[in-house]
Amino acid sequence: MSDSIGPSPFVVSDRNLALELVRVTEAAALASARWTGRGRKNDADGAAVEAMRTAFDTVAIDGMVVIGEGEMDEAPMLYIGEKVGSGGPGMDIAVDPLEGTNLCAKDMPNAITVVALAERGNFLHAPDIYMDKIVVGPNLPDGVVDLDNSIETNLKNLAKAKGKSVQDLLLCTLDRERHEEMITRARAAGARVRLLTDGDVAGGIAACLDTSQVDIYVGSGGAPEGVLTAAAIRCVEGQMQGRLLFEDDSQRERACKMNPGKDPDRKLGLHDLAAGSVLFSATGVTTGTLLRGVRQLPHQAITHSLVMRSKSGTVRFIEGHHNFKTKTWAPQ
Repeated sequence: MSDSIGPSPFVVSDRNLALELVRVTEAAALASARWTGRGRKNDADGAAVEAMRTAFDTVAIDGMVVIGEGEMDEAPMLYIGEKVGSGGPGMDIAVDPLEGTNLCAKDMPNAITVVALAERGNFLHAPDIYMDKIVVGPNLPDGVVDLDNSIETNLKNLAKAKGKSVQDLLLCTLDRERHEEMITRARAAGARVRLLTDGDVAGGIAACLDTSQVDIYVGSGGAPEGVLTAAAIRCVEGQMQGRLLFEDDSQRERACKMNPGKDPDRKLGLHDLAAGSVLFSATGVTTGTLLRGVRQLPHQAITHSLVMRSKSGTVRFIEGHHNFKTKTWAPQ
């Protein structure tokens, strides 16, 4: 009888890691949720960072933070280059312990905690600058939208590909002065526009989920958040392009040092941002388009998380019930 061949160790590890990531984002969400509505965004962010860093100690990876809280001299934990994990496969880590610190502080929708993993060397090393972004969902012709097209052309092409009129499309973007002209032109073309005060990772993902009704995400936001968004888009086979936006030569030089041999002004495709096998997890802090927020009860809390794997394309929504009487740790 021939030996049976089971799944490779990496596949098993990949599946296990996806669920381990949920515990990491849950920990950050539970910690930061205690600051919801208190008007203290730095305290909320600090609680999320500390909880996420502690949770990583139990994850079986040899991880290195490539998208994090800043350089070593700027952040005490989860700084770029920090090693995390209890040992295992070499992985690059992209984190935003609390995306939407203002949203949490003001108890507004769409504050989430986010982690993505990729095999070593597969995330763009993005400096903390702006990135121009455009995102659409799966099952569309390649190149249906393009950063170099006008917003009118992108809306027209997207509507045709979806079998809709432009008037049926919903565009999502950050509510920023720099987007005012684009918003005016999109509305003049007939599209509806959903404005976000913060949180463009959730906005980008929403463009790929039928439940959100968002058809396209456009606009500039943080480059690190762009990498996190790309990791999620990879898992659902959406489309995304990005381009770094530089305010001065020092920012361009830093991007060159982080990605030697690459043109810093090039248009970035989805696989330029996040390549290889990718894992993604997010947990809601406040209820929004993507996830429900943390619901706090006496001695327990309920969390709502999203976890995805690019290898399988599986999207899981996980509801966690956390009993603080028996949990080995609990928010203080």
